[in-house]
Amino acid sequence: MTAAKPTQAKQQGGGIGAIFPFIALPLCFVASTLVYLYVFGASHHFVDNDPTKDPLPGDYFGTIYKGGFIVPILLGMFFIVVVFIFERFITLRTAGGAGSSDAFVRNIKGFLDRGDISGGIAACDKQKGSIANVVRAGLTKYAEMEKTPNLEKDQKILAIQKEVEEATTLELPMLEKNLNILATLASVATLVGLFGTVLGMIRAFAALANAGAPDSSALAVGISEALINTALGIGTSALAIVFYNYFTSRIDGMTYSIDEAGFSLSQTFAAKNH
Repeated sequence: MTAAKPTQAKQQGGGIGAIFPFIALPLCFVASTLVYLYVFGASHHFVDNDPTKDPLPGDYFGTIYKGGFIVPILLGMFFIVVVFIFERFITLRTAGGAGSSDAFVRNIKGFLDRGDISGGIAACDKQKGSIANVVRAGLTKYAEMEKTPNLEKDQKILAIQKEVEEATTLELPMLEKNLNILATLASVATLVGLFGTVLGMIRAFAALANAGAPDSSALAVGISEALINTALGIGTSALAIVFYNYFTSRIDGMTYSIDEAGFSLSQTFAAKNH
């Protein structure tokens, strides 16, 4: 019964976590549209308080508004990246447990060396988090195998390793959840920004193509549209890439701690039951 804790943790994390993207994604695009229309598009950012005219000199909000309809899409992607960065920070902080993962694994090794399995389980209950859930499942199976006389030593070791692997399989999806959104936006934001850039350059060259003197206002709007979309796309993509790699590195570290603890469990059992 105690070994089912990882499953319970996964179900608890999967309740809100499963519907969170379906709530967050549309809300981010709604928020970006409202910001685009009522913050960047506020009338006082433009000549004669008219959003159809040029932005006031040095007014960056008005300049961003002139970036065109691609801007709220890119803003929505930026908001999504920020939201899921915070979501991953909270999730991985919770999964890491109450204290240092490295110190926790060292403590578990100490409990194993002393043969204090109940103390190790108590340490897992105190630490909490994904690593502690996996180690607790392994320790529980360890204690169970010590009281099972009708199995060979190799079978007992395999049972412990299997328990750790199954518990790890239950916990890892929660750690990696929603990282695919960051990875996708890291690529898509750049492409959408490039699309906005192309549209802006088309508008700029159309202004230059006018007979007689070029339409300086249309030329400026086209260049603004191109540069604003480029900046938003590259900035959003860069932010997503940096934090995707950071979260992946943290997950790899947690996985290593789990593997290290699982190896210590099987090796300690093998050494004490040779």
